[in-house]
Amino acid sequence: MKKVELVEAVAETAGLTKADATRAIDATLDAIKGALAKGDKVPLVGFGTFATSERAAREGRNPRTGEVVRIPARTAVTFKAGSALKDAVN
Repeated sequence: MKKVELVEAVAETAGLTKADATRAIDATLDAIKGALAKGDKVPLVGFGTFATSERAAREGRNPRTGEVVRIPARTAVTFKAGSALKDAVN
């Protein structure tokens, strides 16, 4: 599902205009991004939890040349699906 399709579905379900649905979705995503940037978890009951985890620096290999490459440490975003979401998908 593309963002345009999501906007249409939200607009239809909530009885909003597409412009209002777009603003609502953008505001929600911005709030989630902001919370994750601060290191907070974002639990959405019945859906899942967005969180961040620290990945340590490590060495990898260039598959073409076999050369050792240093991969820097970084913060990764993780998502753990909630049981209601898992049940809905299965």
